[in-house]
Amino acid sequence: ELQLMESGGGSVQPGGSLRLSCTDSKFNFDDSNMGWYRQTPGTECELVSTLSSDGSTYYADSVKGRFTISRGDAKNTMYLQMTRLKPEDTAKYYCAADHWNPVRPDKSACTTFDAWGQGTLVTVPS
Repeated sequence: ELQLMESGGGSVQPGGSLRLSCTDSKFNFDDSNMGWYRQTPGTECELVSTLSSDGSTYYADSVKGRFTISRGDAKNTMYLQMTRLKPEDTAKYYCAADHWNPVRPDKSACTTFDAWGQGTLVTVPS
């Protein structure tokens, strides 16, 4: 059973950077599909980025060129490097991983992860 844990969130000025981490004590991110979602209260859960087992990546248009998803040197860690942050990046961020299936858009994902106690808050004041 996955027990993903996000960290690295915080408050940063516009234009700044943060690196989010996602770890699981037992999950091996090598050769897995993984991704990041985010949600602001009152908005839909947004799929921000994915990294598939074949190495292909996806970025939402809103973060393309600013965010980078990667696997860590430690097999149980993955990252989301966020640069040139904007106030509209303010949200709670959640990581997801699956050995067999690609991480896909899922409007209910953020609610589910939040109920499990996951997520890390990123605040970029305007």
